[in-house]
Amino acid sequence: MQQIEFKSRRKQLMEHIGEGCIAIIASASVRTRNRDVDYPFRQDSDFYYLTGFKEADALAVFIPGRKEGEYILFCREFDEQKALWEGAHAGLEGATRHFGADDAFPIDDLDDILPGMLENKQRVYYPMGRNTELDQKILEWINHLRTLSRQGISAPGELVSLEHILHEMRLIKSRTELDKMRKAAKVSAQAHVRAMQTCQPGMTEFQIEAELVHEFMHHGLRHVAYPSIVAAGKNACVLHYTENNCKISTSDLILIDAGAECDHYAADITRTFPASGLFSPAQRELYQLVLDAQYAALEQVKPGNPWNLSHDASVTVLTEGLVKLGLLGGNVDTLIEEEKYKQFYMHRIGHWLGMDVHDVGDYKVDDQWRLLEPGMVLTIEPGLYISPNCTDVAKKWRGIGIRIEDDVLVTQQGYEVLTSGVPKEINEIEALMQATHAA
Repeated sequence: MQQIEFKSRRKQLMEHIGEGCIAIIASASVRTRNRDVDYPFRQDSDFYYLTGFKEADALAVFIPGRKEGEYILFCREFDEQKALWEGAHAGLEGATRHFGADDAFPIDDLDDILPGMLENKQRVYYPMGRNTELDQKILEWINHLRTLSRQGISAPGELVSLEHILHEMRLIKSRTELDKMRKAAKVSAQAHVRAMQTCQPGMTEFQIEAELVHEFMHHGLRHVAYPSIVAAGKNACVLHYTENNCKISTSDLILIDAGAECDHYAADITRTFPASGLFSPAQRELYQLVLDAQYAALEQVKPGNPWNLSHDASVTVLTEGLVKLGLLGGNVDTLIEEEKYKQFYMHRIGHWLGMDVHDVGDYKVDDQWRLLEPGMVLTIEPGLYISPNCTDVAKKWRGIGIRIEDDVLVTQQGYEVLTSGVPKEINEIEALMQATHAA
């Protein structure tokens, strides 16, 4: 992503906070996996959104109107030995030359320099609660400044959440961001197609997972957006199943919830398909019901519509269908009011999508469901999960879990499905798998 994009975001942030104030945000930290091995590092989404800086041990400071420069980056100094063992890193010169900082200081000098930047500021914008050590330091620096009032130095009078401003910015995606999300969606769709083509009874779930990751990496996307779910048979009734270690049987439906990440932007796709290549009659009826619910939910995605309309539409279609199939009994309106459908459809229709798979942004504003706007990206993912232990329904339904999920961009006219590259109609899935099996 070009630095001009990050510069534009910083400018927008500083216009929000105004002169006389300061904003502070820290990078993610390296986490130990075991002994001297660390987990793969992934930068904090908010920090990366503003800086494009991918290193740990860094802190960004924004001071609108500062004569010496408004964007200051504290980071590690360049270390030749570290570069030899761990690879290149920016250093102070790289922070200004390649990452747009107006000024750069060693992170080890933070205690000496940052308190002076807090002097005479009206308020501090900061994501309190993410970094306990830094939280404590900032409070200590502010308290120390309060003792200097006789010297004409004032301490910030307010500590304000940075997330409120930043997450509102992140909620509306730019053209550059959408390019990243479209690539993540395209590659993820290709991976789901590969999984359908590869799947055979007798394979294990993790072998299918390997096919997904292969496709991601083959197209240059080295990281999954979240741990992949490959759930065969009754495992699909566990919403966040990630063991992926069971053998696939001929009669199983396979639920795959997986997506790649492209330069910190996530895709999130779920498809459900038969291991044999053909849906059984019971699987076909439940699957079509979930697909109908998704289409009804998609029709509610348009600018000016409240977020919750899609969920309400899916609930209505699913409850009517469950009554028709005999899984629920009674009046549809009453069943919806009493939330009886929740024993089979226990989650909501979707979530915001962006740099985080469950992305930032409020779903309600002033206690009212948020109105959709062009540039927002969300998932639409209805599902039905009939537990194998659900003895009050016919045996043919038990152990079936189905979810269909797409990534959807709100446009000026309505919506665009970013993940349309993977089939979801019954005949399309069966034709794809039958053609592969025949070959």
